[in-house]
Amino acid sequence: MNRIVSVAPMMDCTDRHERYFLRLISKNVLLYTEMIVSEAIDRGDKKKLLSFNLKEKPVALQLGGSSPKLLASAAKIGEEFGYDEINLNLGCPSKKVQKNKFGACLIKEPKLVAECLSEMQTKTKLPVTVKTRIGYDDVDDYESLFNFINHLKSTGVKTFIIHARKAMLGKFTPKQNLNIPPLKYEMVYKLKKDFKDLEIIINGGISSTHEIKNHLNKVDGAMIGRSIYHSPYMLAEIEKEIFNNDNVLSREQVIEQLVPYVKNEIKNGTRMNQIMRHTLGLFHGKTGSSFWKNYLTKNMCVRDADVQKIDHIMDKVKLAPQARSAG
Repeated sequence: MNRIVSVAPMMDCTDRHERYFLRLISKNVLLYTEMIVSEAIDRGDKKKLLSFNLKEKPVALQLGGSSPKLLASAAKIGEEFGYDEINLNLGCPSKKVQKNKFGACLIKEPKLVAECLSEMQTKTKLPVTVKTRIGYDDVDDYESLFNFINHLKSTGVKTFIIHARKAMLGKFTPKQNLNIPPLKYEMVYKLKKDFKDLEIIINGGISSTHEIKNHLNKVDGAMIGRSIYHSPYMLAEIEKEIFNNDNVLSREQVIEQLVPYVKNEIKNGTRMNQIMRHTLGLFHGKTGSSFWKNYLTKNMCVRDADVQKIDHIMDKVKLAPQARSAG
């Protein structure tokens, strides 16, 4: 599995439509689902929760939960659906997540986490990985992080994605937890020095190809999140600079290839804005990007039933960048 660069799991962002769109830009980055709760997979509509387009691969399924039995079952089901990796979320700090006993609060319970990971690995042949923070509340010293990773390592897990911020449980909102706790990259670098046999991926605040290259001198991979969602065509630069791949679609070509996907999805009941909202940042940083955003905002909430109008709009979408350039 190539984890040199990956796109982070982000709630309400990295759904199957976002992943299909990103895959049109990048052939090499590893993509992750949003966190999906193991209990929801156990009780809910598995096809609705887990189905994806095979063109999105490689894709990792991120799970949330604290029941070894339910997580193991979800891992097995994820393998059956065709995912390439199963990842356990130990980083989400939201109050709702804590209430249901998963996410970052599990850092407090290494024995339970180890039990979950061990059970998961008995049910799937896929690699089981962990995404965690460096600590929580007042527990953010290196020794605690070392002991936590060392304990989980005993289960056989080889890959750890480390968000280089601690989680403030109950004190900050999820948004504040993404910005206020300081980034401590050196702790992640030290972790790699102390665990040379583990694959250590760094996450948190990465916003440029230059930063990715610097991190790769000290760890095995870099995971990027919000910067890609806000400026998805940054992936084209990553393809060229990190993967030495110059065969990258232009922004206009990405749109052209997305159009048939949108039309097909709409025929199957998907609303246009569920897909196109992910493309708002496609022209980020380019002259006239506001034209693209305004055009989509005005037109992507058309009524699903009016297929003729949808076809007309999608044909116009292909021309929107040209109008932007001319203007």
